[in-house]
Amino acid sequence: MARTKIDFNLPDLTGRRVVITGASDGMGLVMADRLAAAGAELILPVRNPAKGDQAVTRIRRNHRGAKVSTRTLDLSSLASVAALGDTLRAEGNPIHLLINNAGVMQPPSRQTTADGFEVQFGTNHLGHFALVGHLLPLLRTGRARVTSQISIAARSGKINWEDLNGERSYNVMRAYSQSKIAFGLFGLELQRRSEAHGWGITSNLAHPGVAPTNLLGARPEMGRNRTTPQLRLIQALSSRGILAGTVESAGLPALMAATDPAAKPGVLYGPSGLGNLAGRPAEQRLYPPLRSTEDAARIWEVSERLARAPFAAAA
Repeated sequence: MARTKIDFNLPDLTGRRVVITGASDGMGLVMADRLAAAGAELILPVRNPAKGDQAVTRIRRNHRGAKVSTRTLDLSSLASVAALGDTLRAEGNPIHLLINNAGVMQPPSRQTTADGFEVQFGTNHLGHFALVGHLLPLLRTGRARVTSQISIAARSGKINWEDLNGERSYNVMRAYSQSKIAFGLFGLELQRRSEAHGWGITSNLAHPGVAPTNLLGARPEMGRNRTTPQLRLIQALSSRGILAGTVESAGLPALMAATDPAAKPGVLYGPSGLGNLAGRPAEQRLYPPLRSTEDAARIWEVSERLARAPFAAAA
């Protein structure tokens, strides 16, 4: 089946400082390349320095004069998140866009972060929650837009408030859904708290649909040394233009949410095709698990305690 090319034209981002996590390869790198082409100054926080250097080399090769550099970040370590916050605050440059894109999915067995949290909840949600907290002064100075990448896995499921870390009962996909529901609720609550406290930040959500990104690829650091059967199926569908998007199209909703002057705060953006699995980026209805303002306030309070993030001082 012939695939219709899908794209989104980014505005001029000259003079804008962008921090994007998970940009050393895959969809994140494609997004970073597009942001550089639009003139943004890019900060790529990376866990693997070698992959980060390769990403910088690729972006500079594609865009002569691109302003792009890496910093060290392991989202599964709150100490690493705090250290990045210290580094960027010491540099003192305002941040205009923050795209929380990095994530992990489906480890072969239950794993924990350096701080003892279930790895998907701790990395996808708590790591980014803490990052926003530590960068808050720079985000406020830059009157930043914060775009958080969730997943269609947040369409259903719930937060297990009594067992957030899956210590009593564990299902890897339920844990993944929970991490993305929590992260989505946080992104929406960030917008509400910014409005209430005058932080000057706008916050929205995006999801990539289904595409052959590296999320389900080999991840030796999680004990997964080969591509999953799910990714092989998605690759086959994508190559035929059936249901799944491409690595390039998957990043478009987040790019729209983060850079389009018309993009709205407190809104979810994603592919507009059948089942929202692929297609042109567009505004979408919030998934049912994301609609409770009570749950959003609760996950914020719980996360603030668990992640030791310095939001309280800004309120």
